[in-house]
Amino acid sequence: MVVVTGQNKVSGDPDDAMSSSDAEDDFQEPATPTATQAGQALPLLPQQFPEVVPLNVGGMYFTTRLSTLRRYEDTMLAAMFSGRHYIPTDAEGRYFIDRDGTYFGDILNFLRSGDLPPRERVRSVYKEAQYYSIGPLLDSLEDIQPLKGEKVRQAFLGLMPYYKDHLERIVEIAKLRAMQRKARFAKLKVCVFKEEMPITPYECPHFNSLRFERSESETKLFEHHCEVDVSFGPWEAVADVYDLLHCIVTDLSDRGITVDHQCIGVCDKHLINHYYCKRPIYEFKITWW
Repeated sequence: MVVVTGQNKVSGDPDDAMSSSDAEDDFQEPATPTATQAGQALPLLPQQFPEVVPLNVGGMYFTTRLSTLRRYEDTMLAAMFSGRHYIPTDAEGRYFIDRDGTYFGDILNFLRSGDLPPRERVRSVYKEAQYYSIGPLLDSLEDIQPLKGEKVRQAFLGLMPYYKDHLERIVEIAKLRAMQRKARFAKLKVCVFKEEMPITPYECPHFNSLRFERSESETKLFEHHCEVDVSFGPWEAVADVYDLLHCIVTDLSDRGITVDHQCIGVCDKHLINHYYCKRPIYEFKITWW
């Protein structure tokens, strides 16, 4: 092929010139798509499912009726096996769901006959029910232990301002101190108090407690921050300090953090006259390995 520039003319030499057949080869139109290519470009037709459905859920095998998967129409499973979506199959022809199948049997048992899992699996099955959007199962699980008790506990923790933030602060402080000291554990001080008003046992209270109204000037007299790492409180509820301590330890343990605690005294900071802060101080020991 001869390259044409602004200074050169096209050579008339037949050996150098492009033949008509070469030109046709260079400028051929794309070939007509084959039937296979055309089929891939077209939208997939609605998928047909057998009455008995073999399933592969994350490598675990199940067999159930199509009507079971479609038991509740607002669920993800009903949508997946409605025929509107394409479900891939494995080498054996089982319909594949890319999800851990450990608790899928519990899901099927509920869809089949309304059976609920044993207590030790309730939390895990609840997460799977959330993933598959099975509302009736979620409602049933929330009405039994331990989820029913958890709802009550969360209602109490709703009274605690910045509860989750304080938990994060405990973890971060303990991690930083352990890394700085190259130690297996770290200690920190935590104040947990139910009532904001400090009371000195050996003095007759001249100021109102948290349960009563008090003036702004009286409130300011008792405003202070205990010398601790993290402080929880106050709150108004029947649940006491030991209940909140149980919540703190439980939530840290659920994150795989080993924690021990003990009361090491009270703040004892002087406020006014014979009044001292009597908020309890706890030493938390976080063990990392």
